[in-house]
Amino acid sequence: MSVHVGIDIAAKSFDMVSRRDGKPSKVETFQQTPQGHAKVVKRLQALKPACVIMEATGIYYLDLAVTLVEAGLPVAVINPRSFRHFAELKLSGSKTDGLDAALLAEYGERMTPRRWVPPTRTQLALRDLGRQINRLTAARTQAKNRLHALQAKGATLPLLIDDEQEGIEWLDRRIQRLTQAAQSIIAECETLAAHHANMTAAIGIGDATAIALLAELCVLPKTLKAPQVSRYAGLDVRLTQSGTSVNRPARLSKAGNAYLRSALYMPVMSAVRHDPRAKAFYDALVARGKKRIQAQCAVMRKYLTGLWACMQNQTPFDSSLLFSDEHMNA
Repeated sequence: MSVHVGIDIAAKSFDMVSRRDGKPSKVETFQQTPQGHAKVVKRLQALKPACVIMEATGIYYLDLAVTLVEAGLPVAVINPRSFRHFAELKLSGSKTDGLDAALLAEYGERMTPRRWVPPTRTQLALRDLGRQINRLTAARTQAKNRLHALQAKGATLPLLIDDEQEGIEWLDRRIQRLTQAAQSIIAECETLAAHHANMTAAIGIGDATAIALLAELCVLPKTLKAPQVSRYAGLDVRLTQSGTSVNRPARLSKAGNAYLRSALYMPVMSAVRHDPRAKAFYDALVARGKKRIQAQCAVMRKYLTGLWACMQNQTPFDSSLLFSDEHMNA
């Protein structure tokens, strides 16, 4: 009988349980260190598992998953929500790391998840840079808002204003340095450079936005379809309907990648003003009674579909392929 292994990830350690003939083994604990990863590789090579299953838990799973794949082991990284639903179906009342590891092993045995293909080191470096730039940009916006509030008060100490201005300049330097590093990574990779050029053909997408979008999209499996990418970004529509008594308004799930949604927001605001096709589609939705934010999110979903198609087909962004001519003629 084949062996399936579940690994429950934590920040400083991880628990492993193997499952053979429907019976789970005892829990084995390893440290989240290079030495701990080397030990679990040896252990797994001895077990010869059909699959090693873990959840995509924050950043903690990534190094371990990459190490296992590089050692030739079959790894499946599953969505935490999918695993949670599986646990609910199993009526699992208690929750410990060991129990979760055993349940992950059973998930692998029963659900046969798809094997995980790790991103390249270059793609991971670009993603890390893109996310850090996003965080620093948000911090700079907060600092500018604080500066505005301080300057609005006549009794504010000049020292406080100077301190906030220095902080903004410091953030500017950090963002510029990381942006240059991201640009270098893109320029040195022919594929990433082509994706970047194709993305910037879209109205509203400049260099900074293209870096943020490419940093998130380049690490996704190429096998994903456009609706799956929309779900990954949290731009899919969630329906809540049951019988005749439950019929709530549809809304975005927002259960996906917030970095992608953030990167798309401003370009789409520009597109609905300056791209005639996007504007016609947006206006048609508003005329049908949709709220402006709903119409904008629909354009975001369209744009994301177009960007993913650009990466799949190696073609420049073309809004005429996304928006129907009927809206232009309305």
